[in-house]
Amino acid sequence: MTDSSFDTLPFLRRQSRTQRFTLGAPKEFRVAPDGSRVLFLRAGSGTDPRHSLWSLDLASGEETKLVDAAELLPGEEELPAEERARRERSRETGGGVVGYAVDDAFTVAAFSLSGKLHTLDLRTGAVSVLVEGSVIDPRPSPDGTHVAYVRDRRLRVIELATGEDRALVEEDGEDVAWGLAEFIAAEEMDRVRGYWWAPDGRSLLVERSDRGPVPRWTIADPANPQNPANVVAYPAAGTPNAEVSLAVLGLDGSRVDVARGDWEYLVSVHWSAAGSPLLTVQTRDQRRMEILALDVADGSVATLHAEVDGRWVEITQGVPAWTPDGKLVRESAADGDHRLVIDGVAVTPPGMQVRSVLHVGDEVLFSASEDDPTQIHVYRTENGTVRRLSTADGVHHGAGTAALTVLASWSLEYSGPKVCVLRDGERVAEVVSSTVDPEVVPNLTWLTLGERGLRAALLLPRGYEESEGRLPVLLDPYGGPHAQRVLQSRNAFLTSQWLADQGFAVLVADGRGTPGRGPEWEKAISGRLADVTLADQVDALRAAAERHPELDTERVAIRGWSYGGYLSALAVLRRPDVFHAAVAGAPVTDWALYDTHYTERYLGTPQENPHSYEQNSLIADAGELSRALLIIHGLADDNVFVAHALRLSSALLAKGRPHVFLPLAGATHMTPQAEEVAENMMRTQVEWILRELSAVAAVKEDAS
Repeated sequence: MTDSSFDTLPFLRRQSRTQRFTLGAPKEFRVAPDGSRVLFLRAGSGTDPRHSLWSLDLASGEETKLVDAAELLPGEEELPAEERARRERSRETGGGVVGYAVDDAFTVAAFSLSGKLHTLDLRTGAVSVLVEGSVIDPRPSPDGTHVAYVRDRRLRVIELATGEDRALVEEDGEDVAWGLAEFIAAEEMDRVRGYWWAPDGRSLLVERSDRGPVPRWTIADPANPQNPANVVAYPAAGTPNAEVSLAVLGLDGSRVDVARGDWEYLVSVHWSAAGSPLLTVQTRDQRRMEILALDVADGSVATLHAEVDGRWVEITQGVPAWTPDGKLVRESAADGDHRLVIDGVAVTPPGMQVRSVLHVGDEVLFSASEDDPTQIHVYRTENGTVRRLSTADGVHHGAGTAALTVLASWSLEYSGPKVCVLRDGERVAEVVSSTVDPEVVPNLTWLTLGERGLRAALLLPRGYEESEGRLPVLLDPYGGPHAQRVLQSRNAFLTSQWLADQGFAVLVADGRGTPGRGPEWEKAISGRLADVTLADQVDALRAAAERHPELDTERVAIRGWSYGGYLSALAVLRRPDVFHAAVAGAPVTDWALYDTHYTERYLGTPQENPHSYEQNSLIADAGELSRALLIIHGLADDNVFVAHALRLSSALLAKGRPHVFLPLAGATHMTPQAEEVAENMMRTQVEWILRELSAVAAVKEDAS
C-alpha cells in the first residue's frame, strides 16, 4: 500500500523509492521439515525498505508476522563496517531483517538487526537480543543449542541455555578474519558464508583469511575532506589474493587444520550427515576445479572429482552436495551443455543448461534453461527423470525442496512476482507480494538476430506511430559475462521503456558470454572481451535495423553501467562509424585495475598475457575518440574504483579529446539510491544524449 502522494511522483522517483519496484516481494524462503509452514522475508509495503520475518501456514493459508522490524527498530539502522561491505558485495539495498538462519528442527531463528544479534523462539514467538552490536552472519547450530556469529572479524559462539559467549579462536592481527567470506568469494563467487556447522552441532568448519598480502588501495572522500580516507585490501589482477585456509573448530576447544593443497580459491563448502564435508576449490588460473572430501579427524582431503578446461571451469551454485543416501550431486560441462550429474550419471537431457541447484534431498531441485535462454524454469528430478515445475513462460526462481517448492514467477504478462507453494508439483498456497505496480506495459518486440541468433528486445515509445518519423537508437546493454538483460520479465524492461518514452528506439541485446546458451557460447569471450562483446552489439543493431526501418542508424547512442559502461566507452572509441554518443557508467577502463578472479578468468594475469590486457583496455584507445562520451562514476566505489574513470579521462585530456566526466560524491558501485539523485542522473543522461545526437544530425544536414 502507498500514500496518495506517491502516485503523483514521476516514474524515476517511484522507481527509486521502491528499489526498482522490488520492495514488498517475498524472499529468503525456508521450508519447515514437517512441511507445515514456510518462513520468508517481506518489506512492510512496496515503499518500505524494512524487511520483517513472516510465516505462512500451509494448512490454513494464513500469514503471520513473526518479527516486526519497524517495532524492533523504529529509527535508523547502525551497521558495522563489515556488514555494510557484505551488503555491497551482495548488492543488498534493503533494510530491517535482510537475512536469517534456522536450526534443523525449526525451533530457533537467528538474525541481526542494526548490528544486534536477535533470536526468535519459533515455538513461542519470543524475540531476544543476545549481543548488542557489530554482529555479522548469525547462524544457529543444527540442534538449536548454540548460535555462531562473527564480531570484530572473529567467530564467536553463544550457548543459548547459559548465555556463555566466547571466541573459538584468539589470534592477533586485524588482517586475519575467522568466519568471514573474503572479498573475492563474496564479490565474484557468490559465496557469502565463512563458516559451516557440523550436522551434530559440536563443531564448525571455519574459513581463516589473511588479507595481509593484498595490496592496499585508498578511497578518499573529496566532497568531505575532513573525513579520513577508507583504506581497503583490493586484489587487483596479477597481485596477491587473501590467503585462505580452513580449520575444524570444536566447541570443546579442539582444532584440526585442513590440509592445504595447491588451490587458490575456496569456492564452496557442503556439510551434511550423508557424508564427509565437501570442499570445492579452484586453482589460480581457474582451469581446474576439484571436489574434495574432508576427513574431519585429521584434516586430510581426498579428491572425489576434478573438472579441467583449457579456458576456465564455470562455477554452479548449490553443488556439489550429497543426497541423503550418499550420492554425489554435481554439475559438469559435458557434450556442450551444463548437465546435472548424480552418482556419475548425467540426468538432465541434451540441450538443457543447468543454471543453479536449489536443493539436494532424496530428489534434486534446480533451475535451468532449455532451447530459449530468455526463460528460466524450475525443475526437479523424479526417479531418474526430470520434471518441470514452472509451467508458464517467464523467469522462475525456486526454493525449498523438490517435494515442497516455493516458486516465484516473473513474466512479461504482469509486473512483480507471483509466488506460490507447490507440494509434489501441485499448488497448495500462495504468498502475498506487495510490490508496487509501475503501471508500465513495455512496448516491446522480441527479436532473434543475425547468424548467431542474438536474443534482443526492441522497445519503442508507447503510442509511437511510424508516421511520426524515424527514431534515434539507444543501445542499453550489460553485454558482459555472467549476466543477462534479455529475460522474459516485465520488470527487466521498465528503465528501458522509460528511456524509449523519451523519444528513442531502445535495443537491448545479449551477446556471447552471457549465460543460458551453453559453455561454448559463454567461453567465446576468452581473451577477447572487447572484440567479441562489441561485435555482437554492432551485429544486433544492424540486424534489428534491417527489420525495423523506424530505427535511424545515423543517430545511435549507447549507455551502460559496470561492464555495460566499459562496452559503451569501447563502442565510441573503436566503432565511431556506428556509435555517435556514449554514456559510460562506472566503467572498467584498464583491466589491470580490476580484481583477480573475474579478470584472470578471461584474460589470464597481466604478467603472463600483457598483450591481452592492452588489447582489451580503453586507455590505449584514448587518442581515437571522435564521438561524444559522458563518463559517470561513484567516488566511493570499492568494486570498480574511480581510478578507472580518472585514468581514462586523463588519457583523453592528454590526447586533446573532449569529453564529460560526472563524479558522484559518496556513491558506491550500486547506482545512486537517493530519489533526487537517481532521477536527475537519468535525466542528465537523456538530455545529454539527445543534445549530442541532434548535433550529429545537424552536421550531416549541413554537409548535405
